[in-house]
Amino acid sequence: MKIKISLEWFLNPDHLPMIAGVVSGKYKEKGLDVEIIEPKEHYDGFEELKAGAIDIHCNEPLHLFEHHFDGIKSLGCFFETRGGVMIRADRVEKLRANGKIKITTPASNPVTNKIGFEIIKRYGEKNGFVIERENVEFVETDFWHINNMKNDESFDGAWLCFYNFEGVEAEMEGFENLFIDQFESPYPNFSALEFMTSQNIIDKKGEELCKFIEVTNEMASYLKTRPIEAQSIFYDYSKQDKSPLMDKIIVDTLTRFETDIKADGARWRELYEFLEELELVKLNNEQYKNIWEIPNH
Repeated sequence: MKIKISLEWFLNPDHLPMIAGVVSGKYKEKGLDVEIIEPKEHYDGFEELKAGAIDIHCNEPLHLFEHHFDGIKSLGCFFETRGGVMIRADRVEKLRANGKIKITTPASNPVTNKIGFEIIKRYGEKNGFVIERENVEFVETDFWHINNMKNDESFDGAWLCFYNFEGVEAEMEGFENLFIDQFESPYPNFSALEFMTSQNIIDKKGEELCKFIEVTNEMASYLKTRPIEAQSIFYDYSKQDKSPLMDKIIVDTLTRFETDIKADGARWRELYEFLEELELVKLNNEQYKNIWEIPNH
C-alpha cells in the first residue's frame, strides 16, 4: 500500500526514523511503499492532506490549530527539541534597554512574528524589563541563522531556531548567544514534529497508518543507540556531504526522537491556550477533542 508523507521543510536529520524505515526495507516488510516528499512551501502539506493527495503530513503541533480543518487528525509527536529566539551575547544589553532589535528568520509573517515577539516580551517580563513591539524587526532570509548573523552584523538575533541545529552549531563555532527557549521565557514549547492525517485517510488506510507508526517507533528506538549508522543512513539517502557539524547535529537529534508515538491532546493543551490567548486560533472543545480521537495503534 502506498503511503505518501509530506515533510514540513527540506529533508534533514529530524526525519531519520522515516528515512531509516525506507532504506532498511522495514516499511516494505509491512506492505508499505513509503514516499517521502519535500514541499515547496512550509504549509503545502495541509492543503494536500485536505485534498487527499498525501496520507501523512509532518509539521509543528501549533499548525494543527492554525491550519485546522474538519477531519484533521494527529497520529502523535515523533520528535521534540528546544526552540526559540537566539540573541547575540553582545546584544543582550541592547535588548534589555529596549533598543532596536533586528531578527533574521526563515519565515516573516503576522503569525510567526507575533509568536516570536511574545517569546521575547515574556523573557523581558520575567527578568524585569519591557520590550516594545515597534523595537523588534523580523526580516525574512533563510534557515542559515548563524551564517546570517556572522555575515551581517546588523542582525541582533534569529527566530525559529532549534537547539539540535543552531544550538549545536553555535556551540561548535564558539558563537556566544542567549538562547531564549521555554526555560528562559514562560511559554509552552512547540518545537516538535507531529504526524498528521485526516479522517478520510484513516477510513481508507487506518491499518496501514498503524503499521507506519509501529515501524517508525522501531526505527527511532534502533537509531538512538547507533549514531554512526544513523549518520551513514542520512548521508547516503540525502546525498549531502559529510561534515563534522552535521555529525554533531545527527548525534544530538537522535536523543530527541519519540519511541512511543501516539496522539496526545493533553500534551499540547497549554500550547493551544497560548495561541488562543494571542488570538491566533479559536477552536471549540469538540474540534479540539476530535483532533486526537483516532484508532489505537
